[in-house]
Amino acid sequence: MSHPLHRYLRSEVLPTPFCPGCGNGLVAGAFLRAVAKAGHADLRNFAFVSGIGCASWIPSPCFRGDTLHVAHGRALPTALGIKLYRPDLQVVVIGGDGDIAGIGGNHLLHAARRNADLLVIMVNNLVYAMTGGQVGPTTPAGLPTTTTPYGNPERPMDTAAVVAAAGANYVARWSVAHLRELERSLAKGLSKRGFRFIEVLSQCPARVGGKLKMEPARFLRWWKEQGTTSAPTTPDQFFLGELADRDEPGFVEALRARKVSA
Repeated sequence: MSHPLHRYLRSEVLPTPFCPGCGNGLVAGAFLRAVAKAGHADLRNFAFVSGIGCASWIPSPCFRGDTLHVAHGRALPTALGIKLYRPDLQVVVIGGDGDIAGIGGNHLLHAARRNADLLVIMVNNLVYAMTGGQVGPTTPAGLPTTTTPYGNPERPMDTAAVVAAAGANYVARWSVAHLRELERSLAKGLSKRGFRFIEVLSQCPARVGGKLKMEPARFLRWWKEQGTTSAPTTPDQFFLGELADRDEPGFVEALRARKVSA
């Protein structure tokens, strides 16, 4: 029996390489459902770029399309190069918080500032998961990790808010416990121009769950209970929803306008 999304997946690599209980498969499903609803019969008009990390395995090798793995933290400049050479393609970057906000944080800021014509999906599992569960830029204060066994002493970065302030056209944050809302944001991101950034809070039972003694089901309840679509009222709450929704010319349009006026 064939699943409706199998046309987008490479059957030879199924099942996915993700740990049991990981949220990466939920993110992949939400994205592909958004692609299907947008009317794409296949991924022929897409190019996927990812760096290093668990979430980078979502497009490659799983998606039946053109995918590119690059050096840790270098997915965004590579993706922008593809977009400038092939502006007809829908270029999508999928990666984790360590790869995109940590190692690639400088590239993330400048891509948002340029309003680069990319859709970026950052799966935030709170740590550098694949390399051992080290503390990362989005690790909540107090969370124990392999490199902060007594709790993270640092303030976490609100990546979505930073990207929105830098000038991205569209920014949203959801969790894997909010799949319908996530799917709608992904569909909106596919339809818009300029820089689009969607952060997805996702559980990591292998690296984070053990430290907190939380099974995947408890993570899902936590995302539901602590997420709020209004202003957070406690330090444990986090904002879910859209942080920016603009319609300004993207980087490709800006370059074309400059060329025409010169």
